[in-house]
Amino acid sequence: AHLAEVYGASVSKETISAITDSMLEAMREWQHRPLDPVYPVVFIDAIRVKIREGTVTNRPIYLAVGVTVEGKRDLLGLWAGEPGDGEGAKYWLRVLTELRNRGVKDVLMAVCDGLKGLPESIEATWPAATVQTCVIHLIRNSFRYASRRDWDALKRALKPIYQAASETDAREAFEDLTAEWGERYPTIVRLWDAQWATFTPFLAYDIEIRKLICSTNAIESINARIRRAVNARGHFPTEQAALKCVYMALMALDPKGTGQKRWSSRWKLALQAFEMTFPGRLGIDTVQ
Repeated sequence: AHLAEVYGASVSKETISAITDSMLEAMREWQHRPLDPVYPVVFIDAIRVKIREGTVTNRPIYLAVGVTVEGKRDLLGLWAGEPGDGEGAKYWLRVLTELRNRGVKDVLMAVCDGLKGLPESIEATWPAATVQTCVIHLIRNSFRYASRRDWDALKRALKPIYQAASETDAREAFEDLTAEWGERYPTIVRLWDAQWATFTPFLAYDIEIRKLICSTNAIESINARIRRAVNARGHFPTEQAALKCVYMALMALDPKGTGQKRWSSRWKLALQAFEMTFPGRLGIDTVQ
């Protein structure tokens, strides 16, 4: 449709498939390439795409993004979930095991959503990793249960929790939230209470680490690009077609490298904080 509108050219679906199939080998090589032995942070998430297999079904596409010791974002891979399955901790264990087999021996912090069983899958793969619930996911899921007219007030009530100086201060702010909103939105209170153990680890860390793992730019900008590509297509005829679309969207990210430069420019202070917090695990002798 794009070629017809912009160039007045008529191109068949078969031709488009033949052109895009030419990068399948590159996609396979990318998916199986060796990885770094240690990543300070790995963000893991899943998006859902519609695939027609007799009927149109929702399938998860799993995505892992690592931050290297040099401060670069590294897209570690993408995987299509099983037909009929939602996002599952069992499948995540397979994904994480593959990453370990490709060379990732240690992860300092694994940032994820609140999927039940996922922390156990992470700990089984990298026992020393700190599991951190993604604050952005918690906030977004909180708004999902609230009326839009309450979003601004709810945002003000949540901020003292995730910006608290300590877990004690965060707990006091959470009690204030419960007193103010618990009767109207008990689901939001239960949501934060259930994720408390994996939400609070970052409160004990340096502000530079907090900034890094709370940044929406880390994986949300990547997810936004993928969603635009997926939504423009609607649904896909096969799993391979969906993976091709997502892969091409990933490869088109930040073509000029400006986003990577902005990300890396903030890294030195974060690197020092990681070295102080996790001494010796980064595999570097000194911080340059």
